[in-house]
Parts: sequence; C-alpha cells; structure tokens
Amino acid sequence: MTLPASSTVWFVGAGPGNPDLLTIRAREILSRTRMCVCDPQVLPGVRGVVASELAVLQDKLDEAERDYERLVQQAKEQGSRRRPPRPEPPSAADIVDVPEASTSADIVEMLAERISQGADVVRLVAGNPLSSERIQSEIEAVQAAGMNFQIVPGMSVPSTVPAFAGIALGSTYTETDISSIPADVLATDDALWDGLVGAPQPLVLQVVSAQLPVISEQLLNRGVGSAVPVSVTVNGTTRLQRTFDTTLGMLGNVDAADAPVLATSPPMVVTIGKSVDERFKYAWWENRALYGWRVLVPRAKEQAGPMSTRLSAHGAIPMEVPTISVEPPRNPAQMERAIKGIVEGRYQWIVLTSVNAVRSLWAKMQEFGLDSRSFAGVRIAAVGAKTAEAIEALGITPELLPKPTQQNSAGLVDVFPEFDPDLDPVGRVLLPRADIATDVLVDGIHALGWEVDDVVSYRTVRAAPPSAEVREMIKSGGFDAVCFTSASTVRNLVGIAGKPHARTIIACIGPMAAAAATELGLRVDVQPEVAGVAELIDALADHVAHLRAAGQLPPPRKKRRARKAGS
Repeated sequence: MTLPASSTVWFVGAGPGNPDLLTIRAREILSRTRMCVCDPQVLPGVRGVVASELAVLQDKLDEAERDYERLVQQAKEQGSRRRPPRPEPPSAADIVDVPEASTSADIVEMLAERISQGADVVRLVAGNPLSSERIQSEIEAVQAAGMNFQIVPGMSVPSTVPAFAGIALGSTYTETDISSIPADVLATDDALWDGLVGAPQPLVLQVVSAQLPVISEQLLNRGVGSAVPVSVTVNGTTRLQRTFDTTLGMLGNVDAADAPVLATSPPMVVTIGKSVDERFKYAWWENRALYGWRVLVPRAKEQAGPMSTRLSAHGAIPMEVPTISVEPPRNPAQMERAIKGIVEGRYQWIVLTSVNAVRSLWAKMQEFGLDSRSFAGVRIAAVGAKTAEAIEALGITPELLPKPTQQNSAGLVDVFPEFDPDLDPVGRVLLPRADIATDVLVDGIHALGWEVDDVVSYRTVRAAPPSAEVREMIKSGGFDAVCFTSASTVRNLVGIAGKPHARTIIACIGPMAAAAATELGLRVDVQPEVAGVAELIDALADHVAHLRAAGQLPPPRKKRRARKAGS
C-alpha cells in the first residue's frame, strides 16, 4: 500500500474524560480532522469534538433525511397525527473504535487504510499517549510502517482525577497504570509491589475494580499500615464522578459495597497515603449544589443551550426534552400585511415578546428581501433580556424593556408610554406573537390609547411524546428537578408525558409558568425574583444547597425490584 507523504497520524490524548480538559492543540486537531480511530474508553463529549468544524458530507445528510422520512411514514401507518421528533443530526466525523484485543499491527492496518485516502487521521487515546506502553508500541509500529506521526499530549488520568476529588498530591507522588494487568498476574508481580512500597507517596494507581483486593493484600503484606487513608474515584472529572473514602485495610470491601457503580465504570483511580485524609479541604467538583442531579429541560435543543450550560456549571446532568414545536402561521397573509405596514411607516412601535417572535419576524422580512434598515423610524420594545439579546444580534437596539424584576407582559405594560397625539405621529403598535399568547399585552397597550395589530407570527404546536423511558423517569421521580420557562412548557410537558413525581423539585421562571404549574396540581418550589434562565438555574442551585444544609432533600429514588422469573 502506497501511503501519501503529506498525510499524518495524530496521536491525540483525550485526557481523563472531561472535554473541557482537552488542550487547545488537541481541540484544534480534533475539530479539523474527519477520520478517527478511537479508544472505546473515550467518552462522547470528547468524541463530539471530532470534525466539529467540518461540513457534513451530503451523502450523510441525504441518508439521514431518508431515515427520517421512513420514521414519518411509520408514524403515519401507526395512526399518529404528529411527525416524530428528528434524531440527532449526523456528524461530519468518521469514527471507528479499536476492537477489543487488537494488536499494534491491527491498529496500524486500520490507520494505514484510512491514511491511504490522502487525509490525516487521528488516533484518539484515553489519557496521555506516552503514558501507556500499549500506545508506545503503536507509535513504534506506525514509525516502522513509514507513516508520518505527531503526538499531542493529554492530561493523564492518574494525575488529574485526584485534583477533581480534592486531593492535593503535592510536588512528589508516584503514578502508574496497572489496569490492563490481570488480577492473578498482578498478585505475583513482586517487583512491582516492592517498587511501589518504596516509592514517594501518595501512590496514584489507575486500576479496575477486580484489582482492589489485590492492592490491599499486597501492600498490607509489605508492612503498609491498614489505617492508611485511601480514596477510590470512579468516572473521574465527569458529572458522574464518585469518590469513596476508605482505608487500606478496608479497600477490598469497596467493591462489594458499591458493586453496581464500580462494575459499570471504566478504569478508576485509587489514591493511597498522605494528603488523602485532607481531601475535604479542597473538595470542589462533587460539592457543587446540583452535582449529579438529573434535571429535565423541557425545551428544544436550539433553545436549551444556555440553560443546559448553566446547569452543567452547577454540576447537574441536563436532559433536553422538547415540548413545543414552532411552526409558521396557517395564514401568512397577516404577517405579509404587517411587513408592508413596517415599510410604509404604519407603526410607531413593534413589541416583541419572545426569541421566537424575533426569529419569525426576521425570517418574514428576509423573504421580502428586507433588512434592519426597514426598521428606521420604528421604536422597538422587548419583553425581557433574552428577547433583547436576539434583537441586538440583528443589529437593532430595543428602546424599551420592563424592570429587571418584572420581565413579563404585565411588566412591559407598566413601562409602556401612553399615546400622545401631540408627540406620537402614528398611533399604532405591531404585536407579532404566538397563537396561544394571552391578552395581557393587547389589553394593556390598548388601554394606554394605542391601536394594536395583534398578529400571529408563529404557532406553537405540542411536540411528539418523548420515549417511553423518559416518560417513566418523569412519572417515577427519575428526574431530581424540572425547569419550566413558560406556561406552555408546563402544560405541554404534562400533556405529552404526565405530571412529574412528587419528589421532583419544580422550578418556574416567572409567575405565568408558576400559575400554570399550580393550576395543574404541581408544587412550585423555586421561582427567581428576576425572570431569566441564569437566574432560574441559580435560584434552583441555592434552593437545593439550602435543603441539603437543612437535611431536607427529597429521599433517593426507590428503584423497582426486578420480578423473578415465573412470578
């Protein structure tokens, strides 16, 4: 096989698992390379960076569209009146996992096959490439095969995970990866254990759960005290991280006590010796208010980003479940007349009540070949900060917003000016909004002396129900909290999936959402003083922190026992 001289194999370290810990160089190489040969242990967050800056090939897009149309047809045949939700869009990446028990020669063959196509290929490695003897042998084999290669280091698992567990390793410590050594072989490796006993503490070992009893036995046999503190960290640096504090004498029992989490975890990190017992001084990752909480975000993916990001910063695991599908109005004539009115100067004000209203108005204007210059002479009002940001993104500055503590329709009415025929050349207001919006704004602005063109610019349609698994989680308390951003998200979620369980904490962005939740029999636990996504999430975090400090958190979810065969 002739290999292109210009192509390169990039050995990229994925680090311990958290994509935020990728180096700048690693992220640059991954995002601009399509083909990737990947360790199975590399987590989805890191995989998602591969080819993220490249366009998806048209063949992939066409195949995805055909697959979706087949889903739509199946839904029709089953009597559904709604189109099913679209699956995740295809990625530009071409990722293949390294098969189990692959040799260096096998992997080199995989790399050569892809590099022969004339493009670079990434060999994505868990941890740091040169920290693994297995990867070192791969690099030697790649070099022997005449392929160009470069190495992009990653943060090593043993040196990074203790920091996320709050363990201060100091300037001297000993780290080693023994996870690939079978437990029976490990038990007879006297040289390894003799070396570890004499090495600088603390010891930081990357292991699998079956090795825990062996570690305890071998170190105890060599005179290490049974009371020496030990921490075992699983799923390190991720939002599923858990750290178990024990002693060397009890280390062999950790596996038995926590078998479910340990058995399903990738290689874990065991830290032994000095500074481990002071972990509480520096623990930060697992101490965040919402750490490990599963929080339901009932919003479409394109709108859920800021909320999910904020939740993740507090340690939560957000799950996005769309409850609303935004569609054009059935009769576009109203919006077409409104656009003509803007151009002709028929409106003094345009009042925008949501990001969707901004998008629908802008899309209609673009259909007519218009841009922001068409708003010259028209004053713009926004119902809240997020709507204002969407307007400003178009190069337009809104002139009127409600008070920060009252960012809703009633708040906008409170600050809206009365019509003054001596000052206002035009007495008409355009209000493009959803088909299900309330009349608070229309009635309030009309009472101030203005004529109001209340125009449906978009329709909100209830989304298709989520999967059976998600519906069961909602009803059984599988979500620790749910965050509602509007009254419609409350009604639609209950309509398509049922009421959240009584143990689930309900957070509502403002009074309208809270009223809808109360009307449906839900207990509203959190409502921020200022209606905003960031304020809502921060208020939820503060509420949970307060409950935890008071010992009043809801009890853990009770898992159903599996039925015995024949029962």
